[in-house]
Amino acid sequence: MAQDKSPRPLPHDRSGRESSPRRIRVISVTSGKGGVGKTSVVANLALALCRMGQRVLVLDADLGLANLDVMLGLNPLYTIDHLLRGERKLEEILIRGPGGFELLPAASGIPELTELDNTQRLLLLDELDALKDRFDVLLIDTGAGISSNVMYFNYAAMEKVVLVTNEPTSLTDAYALIKVLTSRYKQKRFKVLVNSAKTATEAERIYRHLSLVVDQFLGSPSLDYIGWIPFDKQMSAAVRKQRTVLECFPEASASGRLLEVAKTLMASDVEPVLEGDIRFFWQRFLEH
Repeated sequence: MAQDKSPRPLPHDRSGRESSPRRIRVISVTSGKGGVGKTSVVANLALALCRMGQRVLVLDADLGLANLDVMLGLNPLYTIDHLLRGERKLEEILIRGPGGFELLPAASGIPELTELDNTQRLLLLDELDALKDRFDVLLIDTGAGISSNVMYFNYAAMEKVVLVTNEPTSLTDAYALIKVLTSRYKQKRFKVLVNSAKTATEAERIYRHLSLVVDQFLGSPSLDYIGWIPFDKQMSAAVRKQRTVLECFPEASASGRLLEVAKTLMASDVEPVLEGDIRFFWQRFLEH
Protein backbone atom coordinates (compact mmCIF):
# COMPACT_ATOMS: atom_id res chain seq x y z
CA MET A 1 0.00 0.00 0.00
CA ALA A 2 1.44 3.34 -1.00
CA GLN A 3 1.92 5.74 1.85
CA ASP A 4 2.32 9.52 1.74
CA LYS A 5 5.42 9.89 3.91
CA SER A 6 6.06 13.57 3.21
CA PRO A 7 6.27 15.58 6.45
CA ARG A 8 3.33 17.78 7.29
CA PRO A 9 4.10 21.44 7.99
CA LEU A 10 3.99 22.41 11.63
CA PRO A 11 0.97 24.52 12.66
CA HIS A 12 1.59 28.19 13.37
CA ASP A 13 0.36 30.28 16.25
CA ARG A 14 -1.12 33.76 15.79
CA SER A 15 2.33 35.35 15.77
CA GLY A 16 3.31 33.29 12.75
CA ARG A 17 5.80 31.16 14.70
CA GLU A 18 5.78 27.40 14.41
CA SER A 19 4.09 25.74 17.35
CA SER A 20 4.84 22.31 18.76
CA PRO A 21 3.12 19.35 17.12
CA ARG A 22 0.11 17.93 18.92
CA ARG A 23 0.73 15.01 21.20
CA ILE A 24 -0.81 11.77 20.01
CA ARG A 25 -3.78 10.63 22.08
CA VAL A 26 -3.59 6.96 23.05
CA ILE A 27 -7.10 5.66 23.78
CA SER A 28 -7.90 2.07 24.72
CA VAL A 29 -11.40 0.61 24.35
CA THR A 30 -11.70 -2.31 26.70
CA SER A 31 -14.17 -4.55 28.52
CA GLY A 32 -14.14 -7.10 31.26
CA LYS A 33 -16.41 -9.40 29.26
CA GLY A 34 -16.32 -10.43 25.62
CA GLY A 35 -19.33 -10.16 23.34
CA VAL A 36 -20.28 -6.61 24.28
CA GLY A 37 -19.72 -5.17 20.79
CA LYS A 38 -16.31 -3.66 21.48
CA THR A 39 -14.70 -4.29 18.11
CA SER A 40 -17.67 -2.87 16.21
CA VAL A 41 -17.62 0.22 18.42
CA VAL A 42 -13.87 0.69 17.81
CA ALA A 43 -14.26 0.43 14.02
CA ASN A 44 -17.07 2.97 13.99
CA LEU A 45 -15.28 5.36 16.35
CA ALA A 46 -12.19 5.22 14.14
CA LEU A 47 -14.27 6.20 11.12
CA ALA A 48 -16.07 8.93 13.09
CA LEU A 49 -12.75 10.39 14.26
CA CYS A 50 -11.42 10.39 10.69
CA ARG A 51 -14.49 12.34 9.60
CA MET A 52 -13.58 14.89 12.27
CA GLY A 53 -10.20 15.39 10.63
CA GLN A 54 -8.18 13.18 12.97
CA ARG A 55 -5.37 10.99 11.66
CA VAL A 56 -6.20 7.64 13.26
CA LEU A 57 -4.20 4.47 13.77
CA VAL A 58 -6.13 1.47 15.12
CA LEU A 59 -4.30 -1.35 16.87
CA ASP A 60 -6.14 -4.67 17.03
CA ALA A 61 -4.69 -5.71 20.38
CA ASP A 62 -6.57 -9.00 20.67
CA LEU A 63 -3.35 -10.35 19.28
CA GLY A 64 -4.07 -14.07 18.94
CA LEU A 65 -7.67 -13.68 17.76
CA ALA A 66 -7.86 -11.15 14.94
CA ASN A 67 -11.26 -9.46 14.75
CA LEU A 68 -11.08 -6.00 13.23
CA ASP A 69 -9.85 -6.97 9.77
CA VAL A 70 -12.48 -9.71 9.55
CA MET A 71 -15.24 -7.38 10.70
CA LEU A 72 -14.25 -4.86 8.03
CA GLY A 73 -13.86 -7.41 5.25
CA LEU A 74 -10.13 -6.69 4.90
CA ASN A 75 -7.51 -9.24 3.89
CA PRO A 76 -4.11 -8.23 5.21
CA LEU A 77 -1.01 -9.79 3.68
CA TYR A 78 0.86 -9.47 6.95
CA THR A 79 -0.08 -9.21 10.62
CA ILE A 80 1.49 -8.23 13.91
CA ASP A 81 2.97 -11.74 14.07
CA HIS A 82 5.26 -10.87 11.14
CA LEU A 83 6.34 -7.72 12.99
CA LEU A 84 7.12 -9.50 16.24
CA ARG A 85 9.09 -12.19 14.41
CA GLY A 86 11.16 -9.51 12.72
CA GLU A 87 9.96 -10.40 9.24
CA ARG A 88 8.22 -7.10 8.40
CA LYS A 89 8.33 -3.49 9.51
CA LEU A 90 5.20 -1.88 10.90
CA GLU A 91 4.67 0.28 7.83
CA GLU A 92 4.58 -2.85 5.66
CA ILE A 93 1.79 -4.31 7.79
CA LEU A 94 -0.57 -1.34 8.09
CA ILE A 95 -3.71 -1.51 5.96
CA ARG A 96 -6.23 1.19 5.20
CA GLY A 97 -9.70 1.01 6.70
CA PRO A 98 -12.89 2.83 5.73
CA GLY A 99 -12.64 6.59 5.81
CA GLY A 100 -8.85 6.54 5.77
CA PHE A 101 -7.88 5.26 9.19
CA GLU A 102 -5.00 2.80 9.29
CA LEU A 103 -5.13 -0.59 10.98
CA LEU A 104 -2.41 -2.73 12.50
CA PRO A 105 -4.06 -6.15 12.20
CA ALA A 106 -3.72 -8.94 14.73
CA ALA A 107 -3.09 -12.59 13.87
CA SER A 108 -5.48 -15.52 14.22
CA GLY A 109 -4.82 -18.81 15.97
CA ILE A 110 -1.35 -18.02 17.32
CA PRO A 111 -1.45 -18.74 21.06
CA GLU A 112 2.06 -17.35 21.64
CA LEU A 113 0.72 -13.86 20.98
CA THR A 114 -1.76 -14.01 23.84
CA GLU A 115 1.08 -13.33 26.32
CA LEU A 116 3.76 -11.00 24.95
CA ASP A 117 7.17 -11.08 26.60
CA ASN A 118 9.17 -7.94 27.36
CA THR A 119 11.27 -8.26 24.20
CA GLN A 120 8.13 -8.32 22.05
CA ARG A 121 6.63 -5.40 23.95
CA LEU A 122 9.77 -3.31 23.42
CA LEU A 123 9.81 -4.13 19.71
CA LEU A 124 6.17 -3.09 19.32
CA LEU A 125 6.86 -0.01 21.41
CA ASP A 126 9.76 1.06 19.22
CA GLU A 127 7.80 0.57 16.00
CA LEU A 128 4.77 2.52 17.22
CA ASP A 129 6.89 5.24 18.74
CA ALA A 130 8.49 5.87 15.35
CA LEU A 131 5.06 6.62 13.85
CA LYS A 132 3.70 8.88 16.56
CA ASP A 133 4.12 12.08 14.54
CA ARG A 134 2.03 10.69 11.67
CA PHE A 135 -1.12 10.21 13.74
CA ASP A 136 -3.33 12.23 16.06
CA VAL A 137 -5.05 9.26 17.73
CA LEU A 138 -3.93 5.72 18.49
CA LEU A 139 -7.10 3.73 19.17
CA ILE A 140 -6.47 0.37 20.84
CA ASP A 141 -9.03 -2.42 20.64
CA THR A 142 -7.95 -4.57 23.60
CA GLY A 143 -8.94 -8.12 24.27
CA ALA A 144 -11.52 -8.80 26.97
CA GLY A 145 -10.73 -9.85 30.52
CA ILE A 146 -7.73 -9.24 32.77
CA SER A 147 -4.87 -11.05 30.99
CA SER A 148 -1.41 -9.50 30.99
CA ASN A 149 -1.87 -8.30 27.40
CA VAL A 150 -5.12 -6.54 28.31
CA MET A 151 -3.43 -4.90 31.30
CA TYR A 152 -0.44 -3.92 29.17
CA PHE A 153 -2.43 -2.11 26.51
CA ASN A 154 -4.73 -0.42 29.01
CA TYR A 155 -1.78 0.75 31.06
CA ALA A 156 -0.19 2.07 27.87
CA ALA A 157 -3.18 4.27 27.10
CA MET A 158 -3.63 7.83 28.30
CA GLU A 159 -7.38 7.32 28.22
CA LYS A 160 -9.23 4.10 29.02
CA VAL A 161 -12.79 3.63 27.73
CA VAL A 162 -14.58 0.78 29.51
CA LEU A 163 -17.47 -0.58 27.45
CA VAL A 164 -20.37 -2.11 29.37
CA THR A 165 -23.84 -3.44 28.64
CA ASN A 166 -26.87 -4.20 30.78
CA GLU A 167 -25.76 -7.81 31.35
CA PRO A 168 -24.83 -8.50 35.00
CA THR A 169 -21.68 -10.34 33.89
CA SER A 170 -20.60 -7.30 31.85
CA LEU A 171 -20.83 -5.06 34.91
CA THR A 172 -19.15 -7.60 37.21
CA ASP A 173 -16.26 -8.14 34.82
CA ALA A 174 -15.88 -4.41 34.16
CA TYR A 175 -15.55 -3.90 37.91
CA ALA A 176 -12.87 -6.64 38.06
CA LEU A 177 -10.95 -4.97 35.23
CA ILE A 178 -11.06 -1.57 36.94
CA LYS A 179 -10.05 -3.16 40.25
CA VAL A 180 -6.89 -4.72 38.80
CA LEU A 181 -5.90 -1.57 36.92
CA THR A 182 -6.47 0.47 40.07
CA SER A 183 -4.85 -1.77 42.66
CA ARG A 184 -1.86 -3.05 40.70
CA TYR A 185 -1.22 -0.36 38.11
CA LYS A 186 -2.41 2.70 40.07
CA GLN A 187 -4.77 3.85 37.33
CA LYS A 188 -7.29 6.39 38.61
CA ARG A 189 -9.35 7.65 35.67
CA PHE A 190 -11.70 5.70 33.42
CA LYS A 191 -14.31 6.66 30.87
CA VAL A 192 -17.49 4.57 30.72
CA LEU A 193 -19.41 3.95 27.50
CA VAL A 194 -22.68 1.99 27.62
CA ASN A 195 -23.54 -0.16 24.60
CA SER A 196 -26.82 -1.71 23.46
CA ALA A 197 -29.01 0.26 25.87
CA LYS A 198 -32.71 0.64 25.20
CA THR A 199 -32.95 4.25 26.37
CA ALA A 200 -30.75 7.05 27.68
CA THR A 201 -32.30 6.50 31.11
CA GLU A 202 -31.31 2.83 31.11
CA ALA A 203 -27.77 3.73 30.02
CA GLU A 204 -27.39 6.24 32.83
CA ARG A 205 -28.70 3.71 35.33
CA ILE A 206 -26.07 1.18 34.17
CA TYR A 207 -23.33 3.77 34.56
CA ARG A 208 -24.54 4.84 38.02
CA HIS A 209 -24.66 1.24 39.21
CA LEU A 210 -21.06 0.60 38.15
CA SER A 211 -19.94 3.95 39.56
CA LEU A 212 -21.55 3.29 42.94
CA VAL A 213 -19.93 -0.15 43.26
CA VAL A 214 -16.51 1.21 42.27
CA ASP A 215 -16.87 4.09 44.71
CA GLN A 216 -17.97 1.80 47.54
CA PHE A 217 -15.27 -0.86 47.18
CA LEU A 218 -12.38 0.88 45.42
CA GLY A 219 -12.86 4.47 46.49
CA SER A 220 -10.26 6.36 44.52
CA PRO A 221 -10.97 5.71 40.79
CA SER A 222 -12.84 8.39 38.86
CA LEU A 223 -15.43 7.20 36.33
CA ASP A 224 -16.52 9.65 33.65
CA TYR A 225 -19.65 8.89 31.65
CA ILE A 226 -19.06 9.67 27.96
CA GLY A 227 -22.35 8.44 26.50
CA TRP A 228 -24.30 5.50 25.20
CA ILE A 229 -25.06 3.59 22.02
CA PRO A 230 -28.60 2.27 21.58
CA PHE A 231 -29.54 -1.29 20.80
CA ASP A 232 -29.95 -1.07 17.03
CA LYS A 233 -30.56 -3.96 14.66
CA GLN A 234 -28.76 -2.01 11.98
CA MET A 235 -25.52 -2.40 13.94
CA SER A 236 -25.83 -6.16 13.55
CA ALA A 237 -26.82 -5.80 9.91
CA ALA A 238 -23.67 -3.76 9.24
CA VAL A 239 -21.51 -6.40 10.94
CA ARG A 240 -23.02 -9.06 8.67
CA LYS A 241 -22.10 -6.88 5.68
CA GLN A 242 -18.56 -6.55 7.11
CA ARG A 243 -18.88 -2.78 7.17
CA THR A 244 -19.40 -0.05 9.74
CA VAL A 245 -22.88 1.13 10.60
CA LEU A 246 -21.74 4.69 9.80
CA GLU A 247 -21.16 3.59 6.20
CA CYS A 248 -24.18 1.34 5.73
CA PHE A 249 -26.81 3.17 7.75
CA PRO A 250 -25.71 6.76 8.38
CA GLU A 251 -29.22 7.71 9.52
CA ALA A 252 -29.41 4.92 12.11
CA SER A 253 -29.81 5.92 15.74
CA ALA A 254 -26.58 4.07 16.57
CA SER A 255 -24.70 6.10 13.95
CA GLY A 256 -25.79 9.36 15.50
CA ARG A 257 -24.78 8.29 18.98
CA LEU A 258 -21.37 7.03 17.79
CA LEU A 259 -20.67 10.42 16.23
CA GLU A 260 -21.60 12.09 19.52
CA VAL A 261 -19.30 9.79 21.49
CA ALA A 262 -16.40 10.60 19.14
CA LYS A 263 -17.02 14.32 19.66
CA THR A 264 -17.14 13.84 23.43
CA LEU A 265 -13.83 11.97 23.37
CA MET A 266 -12.10 14.72 21.44
CA ALA A 267 -13.60 17.43 23.64
CA SER A 268 -12.47 15.80 26.89
CA ASP A 269 -9.29 16.83 28.63
CA VAL A 270 -6.24 14.60 28.77
CA GLU A 271 -4.56 14.31 32.16
CA PRO A 272 -1.19 16.09 31.99
CA VAL A 273 1.89 13.86 32.10
CA LEU A 274 5.62 14.35 32.38
CA GLU A 275 6.31 13.22 28.84
CA GLY A 276 3.93 13.06 25.92
CA ASP A 277 5.11 10.31 23.64
CA ILE A 278 4.04 6.70 23.36
CA ARG A 279 7.34 5.48 24.76
CA PHE A 280 6.73 7.10 28.14
CA PHE A 281 3.47 5.25 28.65
CA TRP A 282 4.63 1.91 27.37
CA GLN A 283 7.99 1.95 29.11
CA ARG A 284 6.28 2.32 32.49
CA PHE A 285 4.55 -1.04 32.10
CA LEU A 286 7.85 -2.88 31.96
CA GLU A 287 8.62 -1.65 35.46
CA HIS A 288 5.71 -3.68 36.89
